[in-house]
Amino acid sequence: MSEAPDPRDIPSAGHIVGREHRLPVRVYYEDTDFTGVVYHANYARYFERGRSDFLRVAGVAHAALLEREDPAAFTVTRLEIEFKRAARIDDALLVRTTYDSVRGPRLFISQRITRGDDLIAQARVEAACIDLKGRARKPPPGLAEALAPLFVSSFATPP
Repeated sequence: MSEAPDPRDIPSAGHIVGREHRLPVRVYYEDTDFTGVVYHANYARYFERGRSDFLRVAGVAHAALLEREDPAAFTVTRLEIEFKRAARIDDALLVRTTYDSVRGPRLFISQRITRGDDLIAQARVEAACIDLKGRARKPPPGLAEALAPLFVSSFATPP
């Protein structure tokens, strides 16, 4: 008989406050360059974790999307990052993600990384829902509806 896992042993996927998903991230040595500053490409990784964990917390699992009769996945088609301040080793950061709108196969996402009240970086992301051959497709039935309360608008012009 197996015991239920201790909740403290389960990786945190963050939480949703209002429409915003918040994912705490600690900066480790492996995230930095030789000066102790976060290497620029790692911000894209932090943003990816924020988007993925937003979906996870909202009840949308990537594995479940792939196991559907009509499998689906997401791909980033546009990523624009604006760097404001440097994050450093041992910093406690917060990745903040909002899914702003969906139009056809495209999702428009806004993200910020903060350290306390300081804005470290912000991103605008466009992702597309695709089939397993890489062709754009509308999100599977039920997905957009499940996420609708978290979008600014399902028909809004992207920010």
